[in-house]
Amino acid sequence: MYDYRKLTKKQQEEIVGYRQQQQRPLHSPPHWEYKGQHQFLVTAACYEHAPIIGASFVRMTDCETELLAVCAAWASTIYAWCVLPNHYHVLLRTDQIAALRAALGQFHGRTAYQWNGAEQRRGRKVWFNCVERLIESHGHFWASVNYVHHNPVKHRYVTRWQEWTWSSATAYLENLGTERAAQLWHEFPILNYGEGWDKD
Repeated sequence: MYDYRKLTKKQQEEIVGYRQQQQRPLHSPPHWEYKGQHQFLVTAACYEHAPIIGASFVRMTDCETELLAVCAAWASTIYAWCVLPNHYHVLLRTDQIAALRAALGQFHGRTAYQWNGAEQRRGRKVWFNCVERLIESHGHFWASVNYVHHNPVKHRYVTRWQEWTWSSATAYLENLGTERAAQLWHEFPILNYGEGWDKD
């Protein structure tokens, strides 16, 4: 969305034409249908990355609690998560990704209505999009775990994973051990993983 605005009119028309040709949504990522259990990294961001989730610590906590409840209803396993002031990531396993997407859409609708009412901002667009990325390998899975837990550090909210309250990082480090977590960090580095996904 952000890079699209920087393109010339002709470039924008070419992209839209290509997406039409491929039968993909014009202005949102495509959602594929999957059969059986798969692992996904699910990501959603506030519109134009405005820090709407982060309006207060209470809102951050409530958002995390409800998000995890929604995911738990449709996922067999939640591996890692992180809620930031303007977006979230959840790494999970499910065989009902379409139902999960629908439930997250309802979650976005509910929270948008609540937050806009609390701030007297009726009509404000709160969420932009939700996208699921299929985890394609063992290495991709561990790089995704590292990416999710490193996100608050990447965005300079904290300097260490466990300093961020709204994340599974502390439990992950306690369960796995810092030595094993460090080994996995070096074995499956994030490198440029997620570049362009969540620009501030």
